[in-house]
Amino acid sequence: MLNKSLRDEEKVKIDNMLTTLISLIFIPKFRNVEDTSLIDNQLIKLKLSTTILKEISEEDLITLLSGYGLDWEDKERFADFLVDYTKENPFDFKGKALSIYQHIQSESKAFSFGIFNKIAGVKLKV
Repeated sequence: MLNKSLRDEEKVKIDNMLTTLISLIFIPKFRNVEDTSLIDNQLIKLKLSTTILKEISEEDLITLLSGYGLDWEDKERFADFLVDYTKENPFDFKGKALSIYQHIQSESKAFSFGIFNKIAGVKLKV
């Protein structure tokens, strides 16, 4: 019972962090590289930063996300964040998002038209 409680608590923390990340990218001030500190403050909870995101390989990023217990939905939300963050910033994380979407589609053992459409959408932009 204690383990379930700890997992639920961790899931709430991850959900809150992802919600904050996604909401922050819609603030216009993040168009400058110098204004990424609020994003980095959220990413640090996963031991990431925009600098690390630029340098980490797709495989290592997926391994890191899995190591923090992100489920398929959390990984999808993180990939959504990467795609949206790329739109307004000089960072290009579409390749990493594409890898995460493909990982979800192949490893979750359930076909998702939503993920399929996101993969197609990112491929058009790459």
